[in-house]
Amino acid sequence: MSTVPTVSDAPSYLLDRDPAFALHRGGKLEVRSTVEVENAEQLSLAYTPGVARVCTAIAEDPELAAEYTWAARTVAVVSDGTAVLGLGDIGPAAAMPVMEGKALLFKQFAGVDAVPVCLATTDVDALVETVVRLAPSFGGINLEDISAPRCFEVEDRLREALDIPVFHDDQHGTAVVVLAALRNAARLTGRPLSALRAVVAGAGASGIAVSRILLEAGIGDLAAADSKGMLHTGREDLNPVKALLARDSNKAGYTGSVEEALRGADVFIGLSGATVAESAVAAMAPDAVVFALSNPTPEIAPAAAARHARVVATGRSDFPNQINNVLAFPGIFRGAFDVRATTITEGMKLAAAEAIAAVVSDEELSADHIVPSPFDHRVAVAVAEAVAAQARRDGVARG
Repeated sequence: MSTVPTVSDAPSYLLDRDPAFALHRGGKLEVRSTVEVENAEQLSLAYTPGVARVCTAIAEDPELAAEYTWAARTVAVVSDGTAVLGLGDIGPAAAMPVMEGKALLFKQFAGVDAVPVCLATTDVDALVETVVRLAPSFGGINLEDISAPRCFEVEDRLREALDIPVFHDDQHGTAVVVLAALRNAARLTGRPLSALRAVVAGAGASGIAVSRILLEAGIGDLAAADSKGMLHTGREDLNPVKALLARDSNKAGYTGSVEEALRGADVFIGLSGATVAESAVAAMAPDAVVFALSNPTPEIAPAAAARHARVVATGRSDFPNQINNVLAFPGIFRGAFDVRATTITEGMKLAAAEAIAAVVSDEELSADHIVPSPFDHRVAVAVAEAVAAQARRDGVARG
């Protein structure tokens, strides 16, 4: 009886014919020193006995650690590997290439050092306790690819326990960029957010966060759906997070399917991996906006959506208007670090979204260009400045 060969059966030299494997060989990160140690005098300053003077000073005044160690400018990128990309629960070892990639993007786009930390536990108490114990080595915690609904509790408890920024990028990075894109789509079509009705397909981590930030930003109405239909106050099968969203949204009282709610809607945001029929998009209001963000397969093919919608965005880099979290998280942490913020407030997220949207000028704005390119060097600078200024206004800045 023959067996089907797997990746593990292939010699490494064959794997390296795939450019993705070749790029990842040996990992994507390394640690480099910021000082030279080339003689005994330099050694005595970088390590013993000189280092003891610095340690003693920090022991007497812990605030000095922010100035004399890397902690205040370094992010821990933490995952348990339970919700990695579209791959699902693949475990901490298999999650490491993604966390390395996230750390690389922090450095590439905002000059922020980051360390991937993949934890071999899915227990909420253990995750929280471990991160709390690691926290003295870092200036911020970026939670990544932790499955819902555990991710909500992990973030909430860490935010309460720590006096450094804690940011679950799957939730808030996505939400910030979606809000930025929708602001510009509304600007393009000559409408305020308050005039728009949105339908969000997906009530996981990103769907909840996107819904929350749009409500906070003043969208006219918003209804979200999970795999069982629209979230509404009459449903008794909702977890506490979904129940709160149902209470605060869906003013029109939709109780059926996403397709039914889309009739006459201005905005569709897909974060579910499900499919939406072209006929449902065709039934939306004039100048409709469709963000089909499931990756790699959008909820509706962009070409089909474009037959009926004024603006179409996806999560993919091979179509216009990529909703990419890299537009948000590097600059958010850069701005938070620049003022030594104790947390990331809702105001700081809103400020980041406004900054991303503002990078696209009136002259640049078009149906195929509602968000800047991830490689636009203006983005991280604008976001960092806006976030730092908002942190001061919100009273969470220490510097």
